[in-house]
Amino acid sequence: MNKIITIGREFGSGGRELGRRLARELGFDYYDKQILSEIAKHTSLSEEYVQQVVENQPRQLFPITVGRSFMYVDTQPLQQASAVFQAQQEIIREMAERSSCIIVGRCADYILRDMKPFRIFVYADMQSRINRCRSRAAEGEHMTDKEYKQQITGMDKSRARYYDFYTDMKWGDKLNYELCINTTNQDIPTLVGFLARIFK
Repeated sequence: MNKIITIGREFGSGGRELGRRLARELGFDYYDKQILSEIAKHTSLSEEYVQQVVENQPRQLFPITVGRSFMYVDTQPLQQASAVFQAQQEIIREMAERSSCIIVGRCADYILRDMKPFRIFVYADMQSRINRCRSRAAEGEHMTDKEYKQQITGMDKSRARYYDFYTDMKWGDKLNYELCINTTNQDIPTLVGFLARIFK
């Protein structure tokens, strides 16, 4: 039976790097942004649009009063969001059934719940996350700590809304994971060395 590890993470916590290094150490397949490409192929939507959908909570429809009658806003965005999530579920299940793997984000812990994945959540304090984002910034990018904090907070809110909407669970709640890892002031390669022992 395949071993499945899912990783949820705060933005800037190093969860993606941890997942990639751990997959390499264990010889597991690693899935992250590849999932977006596969969803785009399944839905005939652009990869950029799919990314926008998976980073935002679908909006519920509310009636709008026009004169004495009611009308509803266009349902197409909600239908497309539903189609994207359906494709995401199918693709993630196919990946998990194919081989032992590590899947980052995408509600994989919930989608694969019947396969009993080992669920990890990665977090860190704000200054560590700001420092990590700054160290990986594109050349010529100069953002203040305040600007990084706004970016980080915004991404976390988007991830939480998306996860909470589709899973009816709370993103980042320790009760939803087998292991929560604080990467504050930690060397990720060293952490990976310790983690790998659990799965070997």
